[in-house]
Amino acid sequence: MNRERFAGICLQMVGKLNEAWGEWSGDTRRSADGRRDQVIGKARQAGAMECEQANRQLAEFHDHHRNWFF
Repeated sequence: MNRERFAGICLQMVGKLNEAWGEWSGDTRRSADGRRDQVIGKARQAGAMECEQANRQLAEFHDHHRNWFF
């Protein structure tokens, strides 16, 4: 797990807390900001997972084709 993925997960948790607090207190703006933070967090997490997968595939290709260019 890299930092970007962890940051996305944390942002989702903060967003859920803000949404719940906004609904509890009747603050619609805080609730909307919480939902926005959740969406941004999911996007950051997905982007980080794609980056991890690309790095893993590149490393696998390099391992299998170590002497490919000779």
